[in-house]
Amino acid sequence: MPHPRKPRPSRRAAPRPGAAPEGPRHGTVADTASTARASETAPDARPSEGHPPYLARPDLHADCGNCFALCCVALPFAGSADFAYDKSAGTPCRHLRTDFRCGIHDELRPSGFKGCTVFDCFGAGQKVSQGTFAGRDWRTGGPAVARRMFAVFPVMRRLHELLWYLAEALAAPRARPFHGELRPLLERTERLTHGGPEDLVNLDVEAHWDTVATLLLRVSEHIRATVPGPRHDHRGADLIGARLKGADLRGASLRGARLIAADLSGADLTCADLIGADLRDTDLRGADLTGSLFLTQAQLNAARGDATTRIPPALARPAHW
Repeated sequence: MPHPRKPRPSRRAAPRPGAAPEGPRHGTVADTASTARASETAPDARPSEGHPPYLARPDLHADCGNCFALCCVALPFAGSADFAYDKSAGTPCRHLRTDFRCGIHDELRPSGFKGCTVFDCFGAGQKVSQGTFAGRDWRTGGPAVARRMFAVFPVMRRLHELLWYLAEALAAPRARPFHGELRPLLERTERLTHGGPEDLVNLDVEAHWDTVATLLLRVSEHIRATVPGPRHDHRGADLIGARLKGADLRGASLRGARLIAADLSGADLTCADLIGADLRDTDLRGADLTGSLFLTQAQLNAARGDATTRIPPALARPAHW
C-alpha cells in the first residue's frame, strides 16, 4: 500500500499521543492522524547507516507495496487541519485508487491531508495483508473478509508498535539488567502477531499493553537515573506552545506530554523519554534527539525540524523538514 494512510485510529488501534502518560498503550502517536509512512512522504528517506539491527527489521517498517491500503480504509478520520473531510472506519478514502495507491500522494500536504504524512503502521499493514490474510485483499475477498481485516489491522499495529519499543529497549546497553524480562515479552508479542484473525480480534490487547508499559517505564527510569544533574518530570504535562528553546532536557520524562507547537529548538533531549509525546508542529530545529528514548518516526513526521536536527540513526529525516 504505497500511499498515505489516514485515519485517526480508534482507542484500540492507537490512542492519542499524550492522552495518558502511562506508557506506550496511552501514548502512541498514531492518533495524531492517520498518515502515510515516512517512506511514502519521502521515498528516498531511509534510516541512516549504522542503525541498530533490531530496527533494521523490515517487518517493523511499513512496506506499502505489500499492503492493501489498510490505513486508507480501516481507520476513520475527521475533517480538520490534518484531513480535508470526514471519513468513517471501513470506508475507502475517496483518493484511493483501484491499485491500492493514493491518487494525491505527491500533493498530500497542499491538498489538506497533512495527517497522511505522519502515520506509521510499524509494518502492521503488510503483516495483515500478506501474513494474517495470506494475500487476500478486502476488495475481492468479500464483505466478511473486509470486516475481519479492518478489525485486525488496528490490533496488529499496536502489537508492532510494542515490538518497536521492546526491541529498542533490548538494544540499549544501559537496559541490560532488564534483558531477562524484555526478551520473553518481545517473544510473546511476536507470537501474538502470528495469530489468526479470530485470535487477534479477540485478543485482550489492552492487558498486554499494560504489561509492556509497566516494564518499559521501569527501563526508562533506570536509564534516566544514570543522567547526572536534575531530571525534569513533565510526564503528561500540558506544554502546548511552551518556550523551551535550548533547554537541557537530558533524562527528562516527557511521556505523554502535549508539546504541540512548543519551541524545542536547540534543546538537548539525550535520554529523554518521549513515549507518547505529542510533537505536532513542535520546533525541533537544532535539537539533539540522538539519545532520546522511544522516539518514533510518526513523532518526527509530525514535528518541524531541519538539517541541524540530530535524530536517532534508526529513523529517517522527514521530507518536509
